[in-house]
Amino acid sequence: MGKYIVKRVLLAIVTIWAVATITFFLMNMVPGGPFMSEKAISPAAQAALEAKYGLDKPLFQQYITYITDALHGDFGDSLRQRGRTVASIIGTKFPVSAKVGGISVLVALCIGIPLGCIAAYRRGKFIDNFISVVSTCGIAVPSFVICTVLMYAFGVKLKWLPILGLTGWKNYIMPVAALAFYPTAYIMRLMRSSMLDVLGQDYMRTAKAKGLSQKVSLFKHALRNAILPVITYVGPMLAYTLTGSFIVEKIFTIPGLGGEFIGAITSRDYTLIMGTTIFLATLLIIMNVIVDIVYKIVDPRIKLK
Repeated sequence: MGKYIVKRVLLAIVTIWAVATITFFLMNMVPGGPFMSEKAISPAAQAALEAKYGLDKPLFQQYITYITDALHGDFGDSLRQRGRTVASIIGTKFPVSAKVGGISVLVALCIGIPLGCIAAYRRGKFIDNFISVVSTCGIAVPSFVICTVLMYAFGVKLKWLPILGLTGWKNYIMPVAALAFYPTAYIMRLMRSSMLDVLGQDYMRTAKAKGLSQKVSLFKHALRNAILPVITYVGPMLAYTLTGSFIVEKIFTIPGLGGEFIGAITSRDYTLIMGTTIFLATLLIIMNVIVDIVYKIVDPRIKLK
């Protein structure tokens, strides 16, 4: 286990470096710059700004300087939000996205896993068909459509829930529902197909022959093996939801990291783009490593090499 974790950490470092390198050079290949949209800026002023932030140096020298500073935890100052560092922006905005995303993950797991088991247990029945239709719609319908429907129904027509911001607990209901809808649907489908496969195994027939009820064998014995594909999906899902869906945050005006990332792209804020990308990549890789370790805990038969 120890050797495997060390190996994964080393691979994670290489992966993060590759992501940072590709992002850096692709970002600088796009024509334009962070100061091109400044109103009535003179060429001399633009040159002074580029010199201040080191953008007048050769591209490879900029890359070496950035990677060296990043290794020391310095992601630089934001090029557009004057006086703010990239680290402070991420530290301020990520907790907002993490709170919405964390609640969404719990909702998706608490709803998706039981409903997937029920669909497998009641295979071919009405409840199975209903869950299949809902899960298919959840996967097929884009998140911005879910947001629009929720806002129109519960915010505009019924006026039960506030539409914008995060000023109270009611503000979380629609963003969490919109963010959790897709992963819930996907988990339901994963859980149903995995549970059906497990129910056909020999040890499940043995448990039934010993007199165990189907419900006990389903939730006590089959669930542990059937949940393995869900655990695999939880890693990327957790990273995605903790950082918040960019579209959901934008629609509901949530002051999270997603809005900052979109704003950095549109304004060509190079340092913020790089810092956010490295942060998201690191989070995703860490989640995948944790999932692999949890996999081993859930199923001791799995060998980590």
